[in-house]
Amino acid sequence: MTWFTVDTRYADLDRMQEVRPTHRAYLNGFVESGRVLAGGPWADGEGGFFVVKAADRAELDKILAEDPYQLEGVVAERTIREWTIVLGPWAD
Repeated sequence: MTWFTVDTRYADLDRMQEVRPTHRAYLNGFVESGRVLAGGPWADGEGGFFVVKAADRAELDKILAEDPYQLEGVVAERTIREWTIVLGPWAD
């Protein structure tokens, strides 16, 4: 399993507010299974960030494709990076 960071910039802030509860419920399933480490919106409200564990990039792409933010046109852009955690309780 690999950790990834997902940095999202929102396309439509009004639509984001409408879809947010569904998006959070979707990601909470991954929190409960230990696959999302943390997530939340940036302080400026124009985007958000989360850390997720997936088998590989293909699995991550599937997770993101099913995210309500993606399905409802909230996502303007995503920056995804593979992350190696070396410090803290989640370090391998």
